[in-house]
Amino acid sequence: MTDPGLSAIMSERRQLINLAYRLLGSLAEAEDVVQETYVRWYAMSPERREAVESVGGWLTRVAGRICLDVLGSARARRERYVGEWIPEPLPDRSGDPADRVTLDESVSMAFLVVLEAMTPAERVAFVLHDVFRYPFAEIAEIVGRTPAACRQLAASARRRVRAGRAPAAPAARHADVVRDFRRAWQAGDIGALIGLLAPGVVATGDGGGFVSAALQPVEGADPVARFFADRAAAASGVTISECTVNGRPGLVARQNGVPVSVMAFEVTDEGITHIWAVLNPDKLRLWAAA
Repeated sequence: MTDPGLSAIMSERRQLINLAYRLLGSLAEAEDVVQETYVRWYAMSPERREAVESVGGWLTRVAGRICLDVLGSARARRERYVGEWIPEPLPDRSGDPADRVTLDESVSMAFLVVLEAMTPAERVAFVLHDVFRYPFAEIAEIVGRTPAACRQLAASARRRVRAGRAPAAPAARHADVVRDFRRAWQAGDIGALIGLLAPGVVATGDGGGFVSAALQPVEGADPVARFFADRAAAASGVTISECTVNGRPGLVARQNGVPVSVMAFEVTDEGITHIWAVLNPDKLRLWAAA
């Protein structure tokens, strides 16, 4: 016999994936959260499920609480992480449509990195309210605070976002700069690279301890340009192509057809201010078919 509520809860799957990815910065963890949310739904008796007024509201509250717990434990895990931790990059399309994350400004790498600096409660309150437009009364049930406290958490998070991000360049300008960076990088042209980089540019790599990556961010136009030029000279059989990373122009490097690095960029009027290079193979699984 078909569960009449199945279509109702499955119709919420994409919304839950979108929420959990923004909260956790990891699609793999987001998928685990959604799975656990459904497990808890079916752990209830049919009578209790029948009594739920809003299936979507119930699923969102449970997923939000699970994400809050995951964020709390993630801080301890990331203290043990080898090198720098960067959110999992997403290609233009990723798998089943029900699991696809909407690639808007709230999943740009620059935005997700700012979210990483927030406390778990700030992040949940801010994302639920400012991105998903949930009222503070409902957010309060998730984070276990009063609506007024949740309003303050979101306001604090908003200040972090404003302080942590410079105005982004228009998409066309961003794409042109990334294209010019690829050409200069492949040519090993240090002068051209420096001309594209902001003086205070920061390049961060995430190898997760699985592959070689700089354990500390590289800072400054000249050091970053030389770092990438040296990498290009040492890389054999690597092809670099333009792509979309979390909704913004980026680059993917492949060796013998296998993705080995995905790069996201923050571009402002100064030039490239941040480069995030994800080399951890666990975070590149979606790119094999991209």
